[in-house]
Amino acid sequence: MRENEIFIIGLGNPGKDFLNTRHNIGYLLLQRISEKYNSKFTFRNKLKSLSSEFKINNCTYRLFMPTTFMNNSGDAVRAILDWYKIDLDKIYIIVDDIDLPLGKIRFRKKGSSGGHNGLKSIIEKLQTENFNRIRIGIGAPKTIQKTRKSKTISHVLGNISEKEKLILDKVYIHIIKSLEVLNVKKAEYIMSELNSFNY
Repeated sequence: MRENEIFIIGLGNPGKDFLNTRHNIGYLLLQRISEKYNSKFTFRNKLKSLSSEFKINNCTYRLFMPTTFMNNSGDAVRAILDWYKIDLDKIYIIVDDIDLPLGKIRFRKKGSSGGHNGLKSIIEKLQTENFNRIRIGIGAPKTIQKTRKSKTISHVLGNISEKEKLILDKVYIHIIKSLEVLNVKKAEYIMSELNSFNY
């Protein structure tokens, strides 16, 4: 049993080309947390991830940024679960969401991939949809249905603008505050705090 450990997995794509893209929201949030707690990321080959850890009170927070690229995120999540031998309720996946308006947050304990390739890969590898995920809205591009797919790809892989960054900074601060009390507050409280957020 790992009573006082929390595993937070931020999805994204490794490499400089993707550093500041909307699809890398999971990475960006985890980098903010690690900076706050002065905790450095190191590459863990067996976990297919960059990993960092720190303590809040008596709880160990373990952060992971999969290096498998978004479409194969499930490989890293599976490796993390197998290595630490933890239950699914210990992990929290941080992911971008094109179907949520910019600045909105949704915390769910289960659900489909919603077309998100990272979540799709995780569901496939874990053979279940029952895991915690915190989705951060990046908004959808204005587009006509015929060009939706190509516009979607260019939108999620596009760089975050200065205006978006100001909104997302407030989102990150709010999510981090909620994550910091995960070990002492009930999940329902965290869910309410995140889902009712309005920047």
